[in-house]
Amino acid sequence: MQSRLRVHGHPIQPMLVTFPFGLFVSATVFDLADLLGGPAILGLVGYWTAVAALVAAGLTVVAGLVDLWDVPGDRTRRTALTFNLVIAGVAVLFVVACLIRSGTPEHGATGALLAVELVGLALGTVGVRLGGILVRHFDPPTRDPRGLDVFGSGSVARGFGRRRGG
Repeated sequence: MQSRLRVHGHPIQPMLVTFPFGLFVSATVFDLADLLGGPAILGLVGYWTAVAALVAAGLTVVAGLVDLWDVPGDRTRRTALTFNLVIAGVAVLFVVACLIRSGTPEHGATGALLAVELVGLALGTVGVRLGGILVRHFDPPTRDPRGLDVFGSGSVARGFGRRRGG
């Protein structure tokens, strides 16, 4: 089975997942630094990083729903559905975090906000695990003829170990 949305033969959704998750982690790090006494701008950067992550998560969920359309009704469908629900759940938690801080003038971080973000990241790690399962199902490993194997079996390694002239 193949994903409907592909770039150069690779499914798009696993590529997209890295953006919101990385941005959610970055937002949490900025907020932690803000809480630990860093410059006030770190809270603002954390807020806008979380907003960017929410946009990326929306795109990821849409790509996941397109892929979910063709998944047969078996264990893979349940995994794909759970994966999309987890990604949406993480996004909801970060929406709550953004709403918590939207009432403050500088969008600074609070302890409650950081707790919500950490719960979101914990849930996100479950999503990363499920995404790995789906990638192995939708995009099984193949030998890439454009890699180092194009030179033949071990020809690159043989060339490095030889001495010249002797």
